[in-house]
Amino acid sequence: MSNFPFNDNGFASAFDAIQEHMGRVLRNAGVPAALRATPQAYFPPVNVGVSGDSIEVVAFVPGMDPEGLNVSIEKSLLTISGERKPQELPEGARYYARERTQGRYTRIIELPADADPDNVQARYTDGCLAISIKRKESAKPRTVTVQ
Repeated sequence: MSNFPFNDNGFASAFDAIQEHMGRVLRNAGVPAALRATPQAYFPPVNVGVSGDSIEVVAFVPGMDPEGLNVSIEKSLLTISGERKPQELPEGARYYARERTQGRYTRIIELPADADPDNVQARYTDGCLAISIKRKESAKPRTVTVQ
């Protein structure tokens, strides 16, 4: 007998009961099992910032070939897409654990209304895709002289 308040059987059965209850709740809410089991992560992860002159987007895509990155803007939506190829293992080796995602991806980011789709620059450095979108001249703050 252990002095530990959560012996293996009681602790495990309590978690089993909680998991079973949550499964019923999610099934009753109509959440498909595939969505419940899938982590809600996005690839590539991004940082988005704004300045007085531009909107800055940095997408973290390490190990990607810049030629395979597609960037487009349509109707104030910035789209970043491409394909992440699987890593090759040495012959006879197999995965013990795999956390790196692979396959096709598309990330869509809604831009502010004052983004200028005709004035965009993108560069890939050290695994980061930096996209700079200038703001329209008409949207920039102006100083008005009072007469």
